[in-house]
Parts: sequence; C-alpha cells; structure tokens
Amino acid sequence: MDRSTAIGENNGRKGETPFKIVYGSEALIPVEVGIPTLRAELYDELHNTNTRNAELDLAEEDREIAAIKQRARKQLAERRHNKKVVTRTFEEGDLVLRRTEEARRPISHGKLAANWEGPFRVSKVLGMGAYQLQTLQGNPILGNWNISSLKMYRS
Repeated sequence: MDRSTAIGENNGRKGETPFKIVYGSEALIPVEVGIPTLRAELYDELHNTNTRNAELDLAEEDREIAAIKQRARKQLAERRHNKKVVTRTFEEGDLVLRRTEEARRPISHGKLAANWEGPFRVSKVLGMGAYQLQTLQGNPILGNWNISSLKMYRS
C-alpha cells in the first residue's frame, strides 16, 4: 500500500497507512522479503526492538487520532447532506400525487406505466410524515401514506 492511500497528517508525522494503524509498523512487500534491499540489509535487532516498543506506545494514540478524524469526516458529510435536504410537509386540503407501487401498475404498460397517480386530497395529517388521503370526490383511501411516497400536485 503506497502513501497515496495514507490517512491524513498525524501530529506532524507523515500520514499513517491503515496497516500501520492496525499492526504498528509498515508492511514489507514480497519483493523486499525475497530480494535483499537496503531496508533488509540494515536491519538491526536491538534498534528494531527499541523502535517497535516506541511505536507500540504510540499505536493507541494513532488509533484515537484516526477515530477522531473519521468522526469529523462523518459529521462533515452529514452536514453537507443535510444542507441539500428540502423538508416537505402537507396540510389538510392540499392536493398531492401518490407514487404508483409496482403491484398497482398495469402489466400491459410495462416500463412506460405512470410513476405517479392522482391527484388526491390530504384528509388528515397524522404527524411524523404520515398522511391519510381521499379522492377528489371525498372517498377515503385505505391506509396511511408516508411523505416519501407523496409529492405536491401542480396543475
């Protein structure tokens, strides 16, 4: 895994790869194991042990910093999403269209069947995005309808 997939800056240290956050050290690629490289030739057991102990002391801190950054990214994504959400509400008497469910679509129309049907009148606001509908003649429609299945009728 190269540095392009590293996770951000970390207290002045270079970006940390997911492998280093989990295991506390950088991964060796198979070529480095089979063919002697400068990294493998300069290996010093005592220095490696001391460095490994220091890395293990910092590993928990690195994990905590990565978790904080992850939460910050999620909050930023949530704020961006919530900016784009347009809240909709209907009041009694509003005319709405109802999404046509697959079961009610005529099979003979195939993929060209209408996606919306209506208009219907909102007869009762139940709260939490639920509504009861009636036909324009005043006949009640069975069931409650969620706002995600309704849209304002514009003639």
